Amino acid sequence: MIRILIVDDHTIVREGLKQILSDIHDMEVAGEASGGVDGLRRMRKEEWDLVLLDITMPDKDGFEVLKRIKKEKPKLPVIILTMHGEHLLGARCLKAGASGFLTKESASEQLVQAIRMALQGKKYVTPSIAEKILGELGPISDTDQPPHERLSDREFTILCKIASGRTVTEIADELVLSSRTVSTYRRRILDKMQMKHNAELTHYALKNGLVF
Repeated sequence: MIRILIVDDHTIVREGLKQILSDIHDMEVAGEASGGVDGLRRMRKEEWDLVLLDITMPDKDGFEVLKRIKKEKPKLPVIILTMHGEHLLGARCLKAGASGFLTKESASEQLVQAIRMALQGKKYVTPSIAEKILGELGPISDTDQPPHERLSDREFTILCKIASGRTVTEIADELVLSSRTVSTYRRRILDKMQMKHNAELTHYALKNGLVF
């Protein structure tokens, strides 16, 4: 039996995913977590065959959870579920080790196929954004890179949080960093993206669908 862990802060989403998988004879939702912190705890406590992970959670965002899972259990497949269809976010998740990237709207039709492909060691993305993601993952020169691609994973996460309206203190609490460290990252982000203030970062992130 394929043991699946769902990590999502919305009860209705977890129930919907369980309903989709309820008729699949060789799969079972063997565990649930309502946030990133609890998800990591469950991941470490038991053995799983696959994790379904929300990208947007209040206590610890899914991108950070994904990187932690892949560091501790690199062979454990993780499929990212998101309300956002933006291909740039999908590319970033795949680069970080995700086995799949699905919008929640497409889960009812594509979830089982995505799980089976992930368990075979393959990557799955929603067909409508697959071509764009592959384009982002392909070789590209530094001069052709969009500004956010110059950022490290940590800088990218902080950019998205700034654009979502979080304060330096809130970001520091969520990422378990000092406010001074977050401020340093913010300055680096502004320098790398050749911008002067948060409003420019927010406008860019919203325009490019990077807010999560």
